[in-house]
Amino acid sequence: MRLLFALLLAQLLPAQILYVGTYTDATTKGVYAYRFDNKTGNMAPLGLMAETASPTFLALHPNGKFLYAVNEVNAYQGKKVGSVTGWSIDRATGKLTMINQVSSASPGPCHLIVDATGKMLMVANYAGGSFASFPIGADGKLGEATTFLQLQGSGPDKSRQDQPHGHSVNLPKSGKFMLGADLGTDKVMIYKIDPAAATLAANDPPIAMVKPGSGPRHLAIAPDQKHVYVLSEMASSVTTFEFNAATGAMKDIDVVSALPADFKGQSTAAEIQIDAKGEHLYTSNRGHDSIAVFDIDKKTAKPTLVQNMSSGGVMPRGFVLDPSGNFVVAGNQRTNNIAVFRIDHATGKLSAVGQKIDLGSPVTFVFLK
Repeated sequence: MRLLFALLLAQLLPAQILYVGTYTDATTKGVYAYRFDNKTGNMAPLGLMAETASPTFLALHPNGKFLYAVNEVNAYQGKKVGSVTGWSIDRATGKLTMINQVSSASPGPCHLIVDATGKMLMVANYAGGSFASFPIGADGKLGEATTFLQLQGSGPDKSRQDQPHGHSVNLPKSGKFMLGADLGTDKVMIYKIDPAAATLAANDPPIAMVKPGSGPRHLAIAPDQKHVYVLSEMASSVTTFEFNAATGAMKDIDVVSALPADFKGQSTAAEIQIDAKGEHLYTSNRGHDSIAVFDIDKKTAKPTLVQNMSSGGVMPRGFVLDPSGNFVVAGNQRTNNIAVFRIDHATGKLSAVGQKIDLGSPVTFVFLK
């Protein structure tokens, strides 16, 4: 009987639920959801799922029952910190019910991730220049921070790098390490993780470096776990690192621009994603307003830029590859719209589907698996 019900439900609801995090303002109130058809790329709005302040980055719990967001604010409960919010998920409707909210331990949280055991959540605080970790209960409830790591130092660009700026937290599949990008010091911090205790500790080696003044922002880890691609916001470049999954060591082997050779304007990079086979890499350019497509060499693992596809708007911030690998969904922050692109599996190149969805300041996307 249950199998019959599941089959009927799959026929009625063939599309997956896609959550979108936003910067909130007069028109945008929090986390929104859509039903996404992975055959056509069409998105049907489900509306506001949770009202909360600037949920600019989302992370799904591995059991699919809980969703978490940073609230990218600088004040929470009268203190100069941001916050992190957790919800339980109604998998039939996508509706979110708040579990609890805790301090992010520092102002301006901008990125978060949940480890594979589902017992630990990690946050990057941009304004405060720090990383923090939090325990997750069996009921999805967040505990207060168990580790707080205040970063130190600066970079050569004093307008952007006068202090540390933690910008992303990333987890290789080994479950041993967290890789934290610090835009302010041009470092990727390498930490050992203990999911049972929900703690972080310095690794040996403790860091990897990108070119001074580059400003590392987000990372993509190759499916084979042998390479890490670091997207630098300020340089609009991708640095390829060889990655030792046993020790956490990273060795840079290549740097490539995400912009066309003839581009002369101002542009900064935002998001990076890699496909499930490790054959193609994607990044977003704010200023050039494009999604950059790279072909990854099978022998050297080095990416080559093969396309800059118009993002369908202005200031593409976040984007995601859908689980089928057929589409890229991208948000344009300044023109308040979402655009969908079909992926050519042979070349990785993109073509516009045509549908554009209006939504204020879309930032991040998470598919409910």
